[in-house]
Amino acid sequence: MAAEQAQRLHIDLINLSPAGGFFVAFQVAFYGGMVMAAPFIFYWVAAFVFPALKMRERKYIYRGWDWRRAVLRGRDVLLFRADAGGAGGFANVFQWLGLGASQWKAEDYFSFVCKFMLGMGLGFEMPVVLLTLVKIGVLSYATLRKMWRYMIVIKTCSSARC
Repeated sequence: MAAEQAQRLHIDLINLSPAGGFFVAFQVAFYGGMVMAAPFIFYWVAAFVFPALKMRERKYIYRGWDWRRAVLRGRDVLLFRADAGGAGGFANVFQWLGLGASQWKAEDYFSFVCKFMLGMGLGFEMPVVLLTLVKIGVLSYATLRKMWRYMIVIKTCSSARC
């Protein structure tokens, strides 16, 4: 799907190394495997944690899960509107500055699309996770208010790493 999007944007994906195709396939398989394994990992973590929760805490977890599903559906619609990951549209924003490229390395393109979609998923889920943790008593609003400066530094460093 990402290769079709690149063709639609008139961008040539090229491999510049003999093992480039292998690394592209490996990256896509790795990120795809993470996405496919996530429900099973969540299930096993929940199976471990849920027996220790009180009924009130479980209620908030279930409510947070429902909100998470709604937020993810909204994210999927947004990503679909932004051209399936937004990599091409995001990169073409810089064309008017003369910083765009009509040929991209396939490894870099697929890596960017996978990381972008994973980051968008985590970014959209974070508010729901934080509110659920506040409701079950793991975090408090005072703690969140006190730690906001640290979160800005952590988010900046993590976004610069990509």
